[in-house]
Amino acid sequence: MKSAIVVIGIGEIGSVFARGFLRNGHPVYPITRAENISAAADNIPQPELVLLAVAEADLHSVLAQIPTAWRNKLALLQNELLPRDWRQHQLVNPTVISVWFEKKKGQDSKVIIPSPVLGPHAELIKTGLESIGIACNVLTNEDELLFELARKNVYILTSNIAGIKTGGTVGELWTQHRAFATAVANEIIALQEYLTDSTLPRDALIDGMVTAFDGDPDHKCMGRSAPARLARALTLAADAGIETPQLKAIAAIQS
Repeated sequence: MKSAIVVIGIGEIGSVFARGFLRNGHPVYPITRAENISAAADNIPQPELVLLAVAEADLHSVLAQIPTAWRNKLALLQNELLPRDWRQHQLVNPTVISVWFEKKKGQDSKVIIPSPVLGPHAELIKTGLESIGIACNVLTNEDELLFELARKNVYILTSNIAGIKTGGTVGELWTQHRAFATAVANEIIALQEYLTDSTLPRDALIDGMVTAFDGDPDHKCMGRSAPARLARALTLAADAGIETPQLKAIAAIQS
């Protein structure tokens, strides 16, 4: 029998990964919000992989609970994830995947573009996802990973926040409101540069965002979390001293 894999957070996305691992012969042990992580680690001291598939808001509280024996087994997949998120927990070289498939309750997974992954367990994740028809691309270095994480953040934040004003789909956002979407994206990229302490390739990130738009042009722009994402972005901009006139104008619509 192949070695065990632990999945912390067994919601829609976590269940997709679990199915892929099971199909490849790995026993999967789910850990729900109600379970004690330390107790689980006592029962499964040497898993092959520990996948964190918790909600964005729970990431840091769960990372703080990860036992020492599991720290070099971790794989992370949250939205709005950046290197600073794992570095503040003194994690070195975790496996990280930028998820580009959607999974809603009662529906099968929908792939937008291949999901890029980097880290010690990248091939394990790639094999699991591809066994259930989800494309995955293994990256070669940390610079590529940083770009992919920023790209996903630009896609999510631009479409969500711009969608507060435009509504509609990502395809409509780009075809009907391109100048506005580009202006919002550039403000989001400025925030990503601040968070990563780096200069990012703006044109390439916007092109990457549009490639994802093209992968699912009917995807709705504004999700339930859009107002909260806008509020966080404005708070960050104020703290960083970054001017965001487009984001402020969108916030004024909500007032």
